Amino acid sequence: MPDSATSRSGAIVIAAATEADLDDITAIYAHHVGEGLASFEETPPDRAEMARRRAKVLAQGLPYLVARANGRVIGYAYVALYHQRPAYRYTVEDSIYVAPLATGQGAGRALLARLIAEATEAGKRRMIAVIGDSANSASIGLHATLGFRVVGTLPSVGFKLGRWVDSVLMQRPLGDGDLTHPFRSGD
Repeated sequence: MPDSATSRSGAIVIAAATEADLDDITAIYAHHVGEGLASFEETPPDRAEMARRRAKVLAQGLPYLVARANGRVIGYAYVALYHQRPAYRYTVEDSIYVAPLATGQGAGRALLARLIAEATEAGKRRMIAVIGDSANSASIGLHATLGFRVVGTLPSVGFKLGRWVDSVLMQRPLGDGDLTHPFRSGD
C-alpha cells in the first residue's frame, strides 16, 4: 500500500520497489558512490548487482522501497540485517538514498518513516543508522527527527574522496524494543 507526502515538486508516493525501478535505483546509488560519503563503496555496482542485493533483502522478508514524484523514482531505501549472526536477528540497518535534484523535498523522511513502520511490522526491535561523515547534518537530523539518537562516532574509519571520513552510529527502538522478549513461534 503506497504512502504519500507532498514536496515542492508535487506528491511523493512511497511504494515497494520493483524490478522496473532498478535502472533508477542503480543511477541514484552510482551518484552517491561516486560523489558522496554516504556509502563507503568506491566503485558503483551495476544493475545486476543491485538486483541481487534487492533480492537478498526481499528474501529476508524486509522492505525495499522507492519514492516517486510525478511518476519518477527520486529515492530508494531498504533495511538489511545489521549483522548475519543469529543474535542480531531483531536488529536492522537502514539505507536511504535520494536523487541529487530531489534532496530536501521530504523523500528521505517519507522513506525512513515507512521503513520504521515495515520493520516494526516484520518483528524487528532495533534500527541502526550507520551514517557516513560526521558532517552529514542532513542525514543525522533526519534520523533524529524520527526518534534515532547518536550512540557513537567512529572517527576516520573510511578514506574516500581524498580524506578520512567518520561514521556516526544512531539507533532507535522498534515496537517494544528491549522491553519485552521478542520470541514468536518459529524463533
